[in-house]
Amino acid sequence: MKTPQVLPHIVAYPTGPEGAPNVVVILLDDVGFGQLGCFGGLIKTPNIDRLADQGLRYNRFHVTSICSSTRAALLTGRNHHAVGIGATQETSFALPGYHGRLPKSAALLPRILRDNGYNTMAVGKWHLTPQAEYSSAGPFDRWPIGQGFERYYGFLGAETNHWSPELVRDNTPVVPPRTVAQGYHLTEDLADNAIAMMRDQQYGAPNKPFLCWFATGAAHAPHHVPPEWVTPYRGAFDDGWESLREQTFARQLELGVIPSGTVLTPRPSWVQEWSTLSADEHRLFARYMEVFAGFVSHTDAQIGRVLQYLDDNNLSENTIVLLMSDNGTSSEGGVHGTLNEAASWLGDFASVQDALEHIDEIGGPLHTNHYPFGWAWAGNSPFRLWKRYSWLGGVRAPLIVRWPQRIKDAGAIRSQFIHAVDIAPTLLAAIGLNMPDSVDGIAQQHVDGINAVATFTTSKSPEHRMLQYFEMHGSRSVYKDGWKATTNFVSPLFNERAHITGSHSYETDTWQLFNLDQDFSESTDVASDNSELVQALEDAWITEAERNHVFPLFDPSAGYPAHPGEYPLPRVMTYSPSDRPIAAGRVPSMFGGFSLHADLQCSTNQEAGVIAACGDHQGGWAVHIVGGVVHVDVVHGTHQCHMQSTDALAIGQHDIAVSMKSGGHLVLTVDGQDLSRETFAGIFFFPGVTTSAGAMYIGQHPGLGVVDTYVAPAICTARIRSVTIASGSGHASIDMATTLRIAEGSD
Repeated sequence: MKTPQVLPHIVAYPTGPEGAPNVVVILLDDVGFGQLGCFGGLIKTPNIDRLADQGLRYNRFHVTSICSSTRAALLTGRNHHAVGIGATQETSFALPGYHGRLPKSAALLPRILRDNGYNTMAVGKWHLTPQAEYSSAGPFDRWPIGQGFERYYGFLGAETNHWSPELVRDNTPVVPPRTVAQGYHLTEDLADNAIAMMRDQQYGAPNKPFLCWFATGAAHAPHHVPPEWVTPYRGAFDDGWESLREQTFARQLELGVIPSGTVLTPRPSWVQEWSTLSADEHRLFARYMEVFAGFVSHTDAQIGRVLQYLDDNNLSENTIVLLMSDNGTSSEGGVHGTLNEAASWLGDFASVQDALEHIDEIGGPLHTNHYPFGWAWAGNSPFRLWKRYSWLGGVRAPLIVRWPQRIKDAGAIRSQFIHAVDIAPTLLAAIGLNMPDSVDGIAQQHVDGINAVATFTTSKSPEHRMLQYFEMHGSRSVYKDGWKATTNFVSPLFNERAHITGSHSYETDTWQLFNLDQDFSESTDVASDNSELVQALEDAWITEAERNHVFPLFDPSAGYPAHPGEYPLPRVMTYSPSDRPIAAGRVPSMFGGFSLHADLQCSTNQEAGVIAACGDHQGGWAVHIVGGVVHVDVVHGTHQCHMQSTDALAIGQHDIAVSMKSGGHLVLTVDGQDLSRETFAGIFFFPGVTTSAGAMYIGQHPGLGVVDTYVAPAICTARIRSVTIASGSGHASIDMATTLRIAEGSD
């Protein structure tokens, strides 16, 4: 037989343009325009300041004013409503602009870069996966690996406990590598992993460009930081938030990050005058801010480690580094701050006196603290309001860009109007690529972002963006040709209508008008002299809102249908012991009553450990054994409930049952005998109400315990045959208003 000639066949690999730069994106959370040192802040951020000295600061960079939405805009180059992320992932409605599912018609930056010869890696906060999809059953399409990242380590939700986070590596839940007692802190762990991923990539393919997405949980609450980072700030904020804001404003003028002639917007009536507060309030509120400052400085140190890796390995010259915040400062700590962030979402605040008893613990693992909103106002100098609003305090954020190979006027400031949607097309243009027309055969939708790469090389680059709408929770504004019109609508969330003056109705709110070319801080309303322009801008906003699926506007009382998950929750589920977490959002619903049955085999009468637990000491529940005695503990803020059996469990098989009727009436039953009855008035007993520490475990409880009568991991010494949880009602559910308060609180 004659052998046919076989020619060599080489399967091509995707390659990027010649000399393509690496890209490192550092995304901070809830850091205001005036909180970083290089933007005038009094918090020490030497590594970020050095990055600014080596690159460019943009003083007119804009975001969507909330976490998920800004991330969607950054990564897709599309307006947040246009890709279904009109609000946070925890409030997904069956509406075109709010469904929470990034469409395949808007491929993300990592997917585009991966298809063009890049390695792609992400570390830290994600917040682009619907909460119904967090479980080990996925679907995984909207996890980082499904969206174009090749490697991932971090947390999927809005926030997490920095001492004991819920972590994912690629598509698998994992426990932190160390405990609090062993010195663990999330931001340090994230920096370790970012460095390791870049190092491993360089070992494998040093000539291949990479994208590293480094999104810290900081400075989102809870503000957790080792105490040695707080000590340098003792007494630094004793003069109050007005003083901090004024000092920041003076430094901003000195540094040139705001133009001369900028007006410092005055203290609004709803921010208390510092001099009117009591000595106890001064002491407590100052400590909250000291802890926040230490938290930011600690984060800066970890960013410094990531940047140092680039320097040490001769990667800095041709690496584009972007550092930004996803929105303005966070006001969710309320008037007085809080020791328990999740409880405060439902109005459960510790009193000033109660908080003072724990003042030396603030920032540590015993609390999930957040500062009073006076500090949020100060941190957004010179603007008004904060996160979740379309005023500049919510939508204008710090942005730094460093690229030594191309940027030649290091330390300069750029003042072009830039929006988060511009970042992806700008990075692609810098690399030599374009946004694709089709991905996997799916036509890509209109790109809202505009290439602004010309601003890298010249301060005189003409304005590229002349129109941009904003909307979040009903707060609306529009920028056009240097003018900005903003409504006075006040969000119904966080009881802010009891404090902030403005409209509570879309029918009665008014548009105010600002000439941003002359009024950098949005301080002087000129609507009365320009009524026709106001109407034209309102019309422009409506046109953009219709095009981007903004309607219907946010309304907790409207009864919008929630977007369902892939499968409905099970009514009954049986579990066995495991060291793997169970996503709380996929546990049978406990609203309207429930039952939990544990089938145990005891080999002694002194068994110990956790049978089942969910959450932590800030909000959670645990069924556990101490010295053979069964304990049931439920905690949420100031609400606590405890039940226990009368005698130790004897050697042999036992049925442990906890049941609840509607109204919070709990019963502990052992082997058919009711041994304890209590009533719990809180809400955290129900899974899925937060993304901070919500996983359920069977047979152990790693991390932070619900109560101090057991110590993690508290592996149960009794043999657990099974634990079965059954819903008491297939129709009962938390009301939408409460759902929104909880979900948006964790944004």
